[in-house]
Amino acid sequence: MLAFGTARIRRRPNLTPMIDVVFLLLVFFMLASRFGHEGTITLMGAGQGADYSGPPRLIEFAPGSVALNGITMSPEALLPALTALMAAPDDVVVLRAQGGASLQDLVAITGVLRAAGLTRLVLVE
Repeated sequence: MLAFGTARIRRRPNLTPMIDVVFLLLVFFMLASRFGHEGTITLMGAGQGADYSGPPRLIEFAPGSVALNGITMSPEALLPALTALMAAPDDVVVLRAQGGASLQDLVAITGVLRAAGLTRLVLVE
């Protein structure tokens, strides 16, 4: 008869070193990556004040509609109507989302305003 020796107990692979490497890579890429800082939108909370002068410049946006100071208009008519209310491009423009507005609507309206040279956009609830 053939004797093959005693049966060895099968070892389970140790995943601890692999988990450590994955964690270190995750931390490295989080610290080494550059997060986009294209522009900032100021978020105003209750009780916070800001320097605001001139006529009101409130843009309310919802899916498929844009209103300036409560007057609904097309996106193409927004910029001429808004520039008539501004003394300089660095005047404050207040943005407020209406029911059902998505983040894409915010990105679209801020893209149009930034392309026109407006720099001080304030997002309110």
